Amino acid sequence: MARLSSTFYVVLLLPFLLNAVVLSKTLKRDVKALNEIKASLGWRVVYAWIGDDPCGDGDLPPWSGVTCSTQGDYRVVTELEVYAVSIVGPFPTAVTNLLDLTRLDLHNNKLTGPIPPQIGRLKRLKILNLRWNKLQDVIPPEIGELKRLTHLYLSFNNFKGEIPKELANLPELRYLYLHENRFTGRIPPELGTLQNLRHLDVGNNHLVGTIRELIRIEGCFPALRNLYLNNNYFTGGIPSQLANLTNLEILYLSYNKMSGTIPTGLAHVPKLTYLYLDHNQFSGRIPDAFYKHPFLKEMYIEGNTFKPGVNPIGIHKVLEVSDTEFLF
Repeated sequence: MARLSSTFYVVLLLPFLLNAVVLSKTLKRDVKALNEIKASLGWRVVYAWIGDDPCGDGDLPPWSGVTCSTQGDYRVVTELEVYAVSIVGPFPTAVTNLLDLTRLDLHNNKLTGPIPPQIGRLKRLKILNLRWNKLQDVIPPEIGELKRLTHLYLSFNNFKGEIPKELANLPELRYLYLHENRFTGRIPPELGTLQNLRHLDVGNNHLVGTIRELIRIEGCFPALRNLYLNNNYFTGGIPSQLANLTNLEILYLSYNKMSGTIPTGLAHVPKLTYLYLDHNQFSGRIPDAFYKHPFLKEMYIEGNTFKPGVNPIGIHKVLEVSDTEFLF
């Protein structure tokens, strides 16, 4: 009898439970924002965005590239991935009204103009991928308000001005891609205080300064594995203090105006695997310790004034590291 009674109550409650799921609607704020974005995008996106509710409505699925989750009585948009669909025009400011976003991926489009300062509203954002666009102007300092950000991809754009020191306010940042832009000035040494930063790529810009300035803060870059400074206008030598970056695996200094000798201490960085010194003004000899390093696979030296008898390590080829290796 007790079992029949409990079954009876479950049967009675089932319609209400199902009704509650059906009535879980998308937050109006997010519906409005996505429809504003829809109105501003090209047909390649719009044709796949059917219906008025981006999280799906009845028999209609969620919009392509839109991921939602339920919070309380509502559904909210948590991820927006609209890439490689030739979006033309300015950065869609309505995106910054999606306050629950954790991932925003608009890479490989034709977005122009600046990143709006309202980007700082996306407090829950973890991954921001805007690479391979035509974005311009300076990076807004408000980007330093994205305290949960772990991955920042801004490479292959037309950003200019100095790299904002506000990036040092991102305690969770692990991967920072700024290469192939038009940045000028010096890299802010405050970036060295980022305890979780593993990958820093500022190659192919118009940056100046020295490595000594970059690593002047004691205990800087404790987790850094890959440092790309290539194709800029860095001067000075390689300071012996660089050996304090004990997790360093890739050091890419090619095509700068650096000079001096190569310090022996750098050969004692335990996991150093790739060392690119080519096309600078280095001189002298390379210490024997580099040739005995257990992990050093490649060392490029051409385009310098080393003494005769100094040899490279490995076969010269362009280093290509897939972005997917750094996603998580």
